[in-house]
Amino acid sequence: MKIRYILLLLFPLLLASCSGTISTEKKTYKITEIKPLKSYWNFNSKEWFLQKDTLIGTGGPMHWGVIESKKKLPKNYEIDFKVNMTKESLFEIMLNIDKEQYIRTYLYQIDQNIVIGRGVYKKGSDEYGKRGGPTLFKKSLELQNNKWYTVKIKVQNNQLFFSVDNKATLECSLEKSDLSQEGKLGFLTNGEIKIVDLTIKTLQKQKSSF
Repeated sequence: MKIRYILLLLFPLLLASCSGTISTEKKTYKITEIKPLKSYWNFNSKEWFLQKDTLIGTGGPMHWGVIESKKKLPKNYEIDFKVNMTKESLFEIMLNIDKEQYIRTYLYQIDQNIVIGRGVYKKGSDEYGKRGGPTLFKKSLELQNNKWYTVKIKVQNNQLFFSVDNKATLECSLEKSDLSQEGKLGFLTNGEIKIVDLTIKTLQKQKSSF
């Protein structure tokens, strides 16, 4: 009886660990020092590393530093974190990476905008045209180095919400904008960025009122 009881307790944990998504409805993913990055992410250890509870990424104008999750994002999810662009001008959250396509959600200091765009990412290539992509939506926001910004992203019922500091918000339909509707998560930088308080939470699909 005791063995059966223990197995019943362990079964949900096994299901969660074998899940094909980063988080589940019962388990929120949080980045911490005790949770090894290599268990959840693919990256170059010279470009990305964890320092206590801070994820640090480095890249350059000719070689963007990228880290990509091993598991897919849930169908409906919420991502929250704080980011500091300590060097250069670009920080990008790569959403729903599917093969070489993804959704670009990023902070861009040169144009002083937050942006939603359609992205292309070809691993191992730094050639122009094989990374980045066109802008679909943008909103002005004053951005600078060495300042912390609060980022919130939510995808629910194929609707994408992207906001920074609750000052600038963008919203679009994944289907109408012909954007990837499922895939992995990534972060990209052309300089140096620091990320803290990263959480990824599974959301339930909202019922239609119609």
